[in-house]
Amino acid sequence: MAKTQDFTAMMKDVMGSFPVDTKAMEDAFKTSATMNEKLTSVALEAAEKSSELSAKWTKDTLAKLGDMSKAKAEPADYAKAMTDFASAQAEVAAENMAAFAEIAKKVQMDTVELLMAAGKDFSEDATAAVKKATDELTATAKKATAGK
Repeated sequence: MAKTQDFTAMMKDVMGSFPVDTKAMEDAFKTSATMNEKLTSVALEAAEKSSELSAKWTKDTLAKLGDMSKAKAEPADYAKAMTDFASAQAEVAAENMAAFAEIAKKVQMDTVELLMAAGKDFSEDATAAVKKATDELTATAKKATAGK
């Protein structure tokens, strides 16, 4: 009679032959953590610059409102003060919106640069891990066929 093969032992051998590379997982985690740290830094820097710009804009507006609200000798002076205030605000708004746009542009450029670098790092890590796993599987397969 034919002897049946022990599939349990064979499956243990096969599963034991698959490499589990925890170093690759640790490297991927470290790369991801480093990227997140850099992205957070970019976001915090942009938030800081934006809040500084906003605070300065508010302070300037309040100062101009104080000037506008002072008592005037002639009724026409009130209209002139209001017109001057509105004109100055329109000019300052354009300048500040351009400054906010520059902050956003810098965030976009820094983010793209970080993502490109991270993609390269992840690609290199994945290539190295796949190559190592392939080499180990090939060596295991050669051992298995040589043992027959």
